[in-house]
Amino acid sequence: MLRLITDFDGPIMDVSERYYRVYQLCLQKTRYPDQAVTELSKAEFWQLKRSQTPEKEIAFKSGLDAEQAQEFTKIRKQTVHTQPYFQYDSLVPDALDALSKVQQAGIDLAVMTMRRVRELDYAVDKYDLGGFFPENRRYCLSNDYVKTRDVEDKPLLMARALAELPPAAETWMVGDTEADITAAKKHGIKMIAVESGIRDRIQLELYQPDLILQDLGSAVDLILFS
Repeated sequence: MLRLITDFDGPIMDVSERYYRVYQLCLQKTRYPDQAVTELSKAEFWQLKRSQTPEKEIAFKSGLDAEQAQEFTKIRKQTVHTQPYFQYDSLVPDALDALSKVQQAGIDLAVMTMRRVRELDYAVDKYDLGGFFPENRRYCLSNDYVKTRDVEDKPLLMARALAELPPAAETWMVGDTEADITAAKKHGIKMIAVESGIRDRIQLELYQPDLILQDLGSAVDLILFS
């Protein structure tokens, strides 16, 4: 049996609008009255995020001072993974087609994400993804899980998945961050990094995935025809 484990945000969900809306909120909440700030365009902001520019530097580029930048970073951390901001996520173009191809080919499909149960369930229900990811193929954090760092938490999720899932002759992982790459490499799984998420190619190359492709569709085509 062939298995594909895919990350959720990046390969399937486009989170750029959520992150940008939270950026706008942070800027609004931290600017002084009548202060002239420079609101970055969404394209400018997302390019900075994808190159892993620190939050404080994004704040400085927006015209905030050091004290404001600290508050900006705090508000962002408290807000970015909360409702109502998840409503701004959208499906990556052609992601559903890619998932359908996987299913039609009889490949075992699982999702692995740093979202909590309620956050994953919200999106699965909203976009009717339960047919691709039944509950026994969803690997995410519990609602009360105390996060450390994604590069430490995600390999633990991978270990759990590999212990619980039926044996597979070959397993592939698709993801868009260093946490995905780290989890796959730690467990000897072939890793395809995609550029449709929150890291650009330069950042992905630092962690040496097996391949870097444009999106989930490109990854699925390679797996199917390799």
